[in-house]
Amino acid sequence: MSTGVSIFLMGVGAVLAFAVTKTVNGVDLIMVGWILMGIGALGLLLSVLFWSSYSPYGAGRRRTVIEQRDEYPL
Repeated sequence: MSTGVSIFLMGVGAVLAFAVTKTVNGVDLIMVGWILMGIGALGLLLSVLFWSSYSPYGAGRRRTVIEQRDEYPL
């Protein structure tokens, strides 16, 4: 899940949890909003941990590659 999708889910969840006053039979919109905000927050956290340059899991580590070249090119 990307950062943008996570922020979108958190925004939709906040609207459902705090701004919607309508009721639907069989669906608790406030709880759906809180669930969407939780999924968005978890996705944002995982996105920051695994895809950032300061990741503790090695996503931002760089390696130097030295190519061996012939001394006498043709």
